[in-house]
Amino acid sequence: MTDTNTQDQRYLKRAIDLSREHMDDGAGGPFGAVIVRDGKVLAEGWNQVTSANDPTAHAEVTAIRRACEAVGDFSLEGATLYTSCEPCPMCLASAYWARVSRIVFANTRQDAAEIGFDDSLIYDEIPKPISERIIPTDHLPSLEAKAVFQAWADKPDKIEY
Repeated sequence: MTDTNTQDQRYLKRAIDLSREHMDDGAGGPFGAVIVRDGKVLAEGWNQVTSANDPTAHAEVTAIRRACEAVGDFSLEGATLYTSCEPCPMCLASAYWARVSRIVFANTRQDAAEIGFDDSLIYDEIPKPISERIIPTDHLPSLEAKAVFQAWADKPDKIEY
């Protein structure tokens, strides 16, 4: 077994342990996550959707928020996200926005669907034209909104992300 594989197994086990521990404590669904960079755990997270009444408080998002706070940066470049389950579309997008370099997961999204956590609707909705999505969405162009975007484009001291 390679050193990377051994580390992957260890950190993935920690994510799985977090999923069980916090599920048993009633924090939320059976999901845990750990973010590691250069052999150091930056943060851990677990599902807190029902305990925090926050539909965005998935394990991965919680871990990403904590890791970014811990390192004082919005970028987690070079970090690996270990998660007990394949990230949902929101968590996957969050990992991309955070510039996570690698993701390692245990259960698949099909496994999650079998126990009532089915993201297929979201995966199906994303590629649809806006007019065909289930949630009615209207585009109302605004000169003021365009002006704000132009001000951002012209802002000399912006921090790009």
